[in-house]
Amino acid sequence: MYTDFELMNWFVSEYPKHAKGKLDMGKSCIRFKNLKNIPFELLGTLTTKITVDEWIAKYESEIKR
Repeated sequence: MYTDFELMNWFVSEYPKHAKGKLDMGKSCIRFKNLKNIPFELLGTLTTKITVDEWIAKYESEIKR
């Protein structure tokens, strides 16, 4: 997500609407300290924002140099 600034900005702005607490995110992970506070609906929406093929193409063009 960190290579797609539009997607990242969308997620960061949506997270507080769906979850309690501060967003704890690294380059390749989102950390949840309490399983009861995982915003499954938001994560489901996130997975529809980019296809596997799009992610692979982005990875190959921007990260795997």
